[in-house]
Amino acid sequence: MTQYPSILLENAVNQFASLPGIGRKTALRLVLNLLRRDNNEVNIFAQSLTNLKSQICYCKVCHNISDTQVCQICSSNRRNRQIVCVVENIQDVMSIERTAQYNGLYHVLGGIISPIDGIGPKDLELDSLVERIVPEEIQEVILALPTTVEGDTTNFYIYKRLQPFNVKVTQLARGVAVGNELEYTDDVTLGRSILNRTLFQSDN
Repeated sequence: MTQYPSILLENAVNQFASLPGIGRKTALRLVLNLLRRDNNEVNIFAQSLTNLKSQICYCKVCHNISDTQVCQICSSNRRNRQIVCVVENIQDVMSIERTAQYNGLYHVLGGIISPIDGIGPKDLELDSLVERIVPEEIQEVILALPTTVEGDTTNFYIYKRLQPFNVKVTQLARGVAVGNELEYTDDVTLGRSILNRTLFQSDN
């Protein structure tokens, strides 16, 4: 026998609990909160999720989430278009933007090289990064990937791919602790790591 008084309630709890970081108790609280709201609020909530899934775009230049084919950052004439910051995921873009210490462009890889997880260079947006260098006249590529073995492996791969080009390759200063992901690094530390970035050393 189900522990819930309603199959509809249980189904809703199951859906919320399927999200990362949401346990069943939290899922139940969220569902009960929605039940207490009026129909219009719940409809707006549901419609926002439907619109998100059906209308969201990925920028054809940097692969960041966008409402249009080219995101606001890539289309802005206020950004330094000669610098590209390479990040693992969309959360990292948001983390760096919160620091207000960076005014260049981005390139979202969509992951990092991890043979143990079956993720190789071809599974990431690495070719499209290399293809941007000459047409966009990129002068500097900042490697802002996690300070993990996988992140370092990806950094080295990118460094080797960029060697034929006249482009400076830098990395975040080691204010970001080894093993940390950018989204869990505080804004001040991350901002200083960007400002104090150093030339990439292939023997790191």
